[in-house]
Amino acid sequence: MLDNLYRQVIMDHYRQKRNFKELEGENVRKVHYKNPTCGDIMTLFLELEQHRVKKAAFLGEGCSISMASASMMTELIENKSLQEAAHLRKAFEDLIRQGKETDTVELGDSLSLKGVHNLKARHNCALMTWQALDKALKDEKEYNPF
Repeated sequence: MLDNLYRQVIMDHYRQKRNFKELEGENVRKVHYKNPTCGDIMTLFLELEQHRVKKAAFLGEGCSISMASASMMTELIENKSLQEAAHLRKAFEDLIRQGKETDTVELGDSLSLKGVHNLKARHNCALMTWQALDKALKDEKEYNPF
């Protein structure tokens, strides 16, 4: 029953993507990213203000896992500090790669992707947007998920 609920959450984010738009402005960072294993593509947009992610959005095409994960991530990191975003990033990667949940970081709808842990070939699908986040914030000292 829980698996079915998780599937519904994933499909809802896939069909009705949140923050599926382009952001513009002088404080907006834009990163294009391609999943090296399957060809899914996306562009991540981050509006940063005083070491915070004020807004997050994306455009792209891909499988239900990658697009749902992008939708979930943009909701999750909006209005978070770069340090909070780094903690979310680490917790999500631990969930996908190790199947490890944490009590200290609230992953919201992203927790519905925990079953991807059992599908090793789909790890990069779920992590694609988070890897784009790493690329966009690589020069920010406040962002260090590792």
